[in-house]
Amino acid sequence: MTHILAIAGQLAPAEQKYLLQARQMQALSFAVHIPLVCFGIALPALLLYVEWLYLRTGEELYRTLARRWTRIMVTLFAAGVVTGTILSFEMGLLWPNFTGTFGGVFGLGFAIEGFSFFMEAIFIGIYAYGWNRLSPRAHFASGIPIAIAGFTGSLTVISVNGWMNHPTGFRLSDGRVVDVHPFRALFANSYLWHELIHMYLAAYMVTGFLLAGTYAVGRLRGRWGRYERTALAVPLAAAALASVAQIFVGDWNGREVAAVQPTKLAAVEGLGHTTTGAPVHVLGWYSDGRVEYGIPLPRLLSLLAFHSTNATVQGLDAVAPSDRPPVNVVRLAFQSMVGIGSLLALLSVIFLFVRIRRGRLPESTWFYRALVAAGPLSVVALIAGWVVTEVGRQPWVVYRVMRTSQAVTGASGIPVGYATLAGVYLALAVGVAWVLRRHQQAPLDDRASSRQTATEPH
Repeated sequence: MTHILAIAGQLAPAEQKYLLQARQMQALSFAVHIPLVCFGIALPALLLYVEWLYLRTGEELYRTLARRWTRIMVTLFAAGVVTGTILSFEMGLLWPNFTGTFGGVFGLGFAIEGFSFFMEAIFIGIYAYGWNRLSPRAHFASGIPIAIAGFTGSLTVISVNGWMNHPTGFRLSDGRVVDVHPFRALFANSYLWHELIHMYLAAYMVTGFLLAGTYAVGRLRGRWGRYERTALAVPLAAAALASVAQIFVGDWNGREVAAVQPTKLAAVEGLGHTTTGAPVHVLGWYSDGRVEYGIPLPRLLSLLAFHSTNATVQGLDAVAPSDRPPVNVVRLAFQSMVGIGSLLALLSVIFLFVRIRRGRLPESTWFYRALVAAGPLSVVALIAGWVVTEVGRQPWVVYRVMRTSQAVTGASGIPVGYATLAGVYLALAVGVAWVLRRHQQAPLDDRASSRQTATEPH
């Protein structure tokens, strides 16, 4: 550990009085972009499944549903292009010392992500405009690269984040990166896999609950034909299975954090002092080295982190105050994520029980009201989870190697850029909402328009 901290001392900090605003700009862009990434991961797979049902059964209902979801995919991909481009520029403009120092380590990941993006864009165009222009099987095949690109693109970006949390595959000599092994740094990193699976399950949860929630609104308003039931059941089944699996992946995630980033774990619990048989406090506020007004669950932190009630858990006092993250921000985010995730898992178990045991969808109005709320809540849990990941790593941009204050730009004008960015995202949100609303109001049966398209000259 001493030699790692010595490396950090070789990286000179930049003079920047707007460090907090720079971090907030990056956080804003990330919070806007990451739900779109969820749809890029999960929606192509759900779309292909529905189209496969059409190919297998020949029922027009599945084809209609696939065509309508295609419009959603195209709209959200276009929005993701905007937010992803902004994020790419922010990496270089806001954090030049980070990209300049470590670009040789993680550059491979972003290069693969760029190729994945172009492949995804090309095949989305083919898929969207290939209805009635390609044979059914060829059209289905054109969607497969979209799902693959959504996987590889997000995989490489998450691998970079995993490396930032557990930096390996290089060494520093006189402030310069040498002996770089990009593959080992990004893909042979033990921290990658739990983070990757955790995010992929979250993507299916967000996409599934948001899609199902829109049809649950229709159910509450009296629109409940076979189309609506099918359109709700498919994404809800995916979200329900992911929610249940996420419980076990979350346990794996917590144990990896305990092993690699014990200070983050201490911040999650608000554990001020190293403790044997450490408890978990539900709710409460961290102050002066302990959690006040919380509900203690004895020895539970030791059990969850190390699967032993007598395990010793490192406290915040093991590091200097300047090396500790903002504890209450991390605690609130973590407890929000876990609380919402538990509610979503409970809702999922109810759905799966009724679906499997009784062979139908739930009938309770309260279930559909809860399902409407589940979509936005899943987004809150998603962002809260990334707050734990990113803020819990602070004050390090590369854990125990480079501080965030050392990575930030020394340029002025960040407040102006921040305000401009907020305006851009507000306009984008309004535009996306308008387009999606138009899609929702479009006629359900598009077979007439399909026949018209088929007769157009190619």
